[in-house]
Amino acid sequence: MDDQPFLSIIIPAYNARDHLDQCLDALLESSYTSYEIIVVDDGSTDNTAQIALDKGITVLERCQQSGPAAARNDAALRAKGDILFFVDADVLVTCETLALVAKRFIDHPELDALFGSYDIDPPEGNFFSQYKNLFHHYVHQQSMEEAATFWAGCGAIRKEVFQKVAGFDQERYKRPSIEDIELGYRLTNMGHKILLDKTLQVKHLKKWTLHTLLRADVLDRAVPWTSLMLENKEVVRDLNLQLRSKISSCLVGLLILMLVLAPLINEFLYGALIVIALIAALNLRFYGFMFQERGLGFALLAFLMHLFYYFYSGLTFVLCWTAHLFSAKKQTKRRLHHTDRSWR
Repeated sequence: MDDQPFLSIIIPAYNARDHLDQCLDALLESSYTSYEIIVVDDGSTDNTAQIALDKGITVLERCQQSGPAAARNDAALRAKGDILFFVDADVLVTCETLALVAKRFIDHPELDALFGSYDIDPPEGNFFSQYKNLFHHYVHQQSMEEAATFWAGCGAIRKEVFQKVAGFDQERYKRPSIEDIELGYRLTNMGHKILLDKTLQVKHLKKWTLHTLLRADVLDRAVPWTSLMLENKEVVRDLNLQLRSKISSCLVGLLILMLVLAPLINEFLYGALIVIALIAALNLRFYGFMFQERGLGFALLAFLMHLFYYFYSGLTFVLCWTAHLFSAKKQTKRRLHHTDRSWR
């Protein structure tokens, strides 16, 4: 790789007309000039492809929506760069982002992949957009730099390494999900080095509501992520899966139980207050961060939303774990029955 590695910027886009124009403009204003941009129109029904074409950007058009995993894999096959840089269509890079990515790979030849995080200033002003963005930023900033996973919203990987691991699992993940996390697990298990670069920050344009937040957190992340961990029989202590988060989730379950039983046993009400205090103490740095960035009122709402997050995340894990055990038990019975019939 020379002093100016060629970057292939890959953007999967489905009905992205609201943000793609800004995303591409930000990339075109980069100080780094050794790059190409490939937009994959994943079966859009709007003018996504035309927005990119009007700016002279290479567009790959898919006949039907197949998900970002397939879209990124398709673009990677046509990419000319030494480094594949994945960017979501609702993300704005800074003018120095590409230069920073290139420099990391030049300075660290042992590095195989890297990813960044959202910044602390999302343009959408509603509570859920601000909370979701700040939560993402905080978790990434507090996590280990030597990562065990990957993030494709703003993540780069050497092309030869991407090809070696066969890219994203497009058969399993046909919609936006944890295809990047699963790729990160495979990379780590094969001995590849991934860096969480905390200085690599981008702006997220997406507007979140309670409905879209819950759908993404539960259906697109918690359920498939839990299933992946149960299959691999391994829980990685990284990002949202640090020990503090697991303990907090258990405490929230205990809190709900105490509140339900409090009308029958008054002492449980005092116990619930103690549990709330423990949760607050465990996550004090996070609530302090929310207070520092958005003030007391926002921090109090964030505390309540955080309790809710631990509740539905923990509940999802328990349900998935129970379903996994039930499925494993059925398979064991089926095998035993088959063996017994064969013996007879």
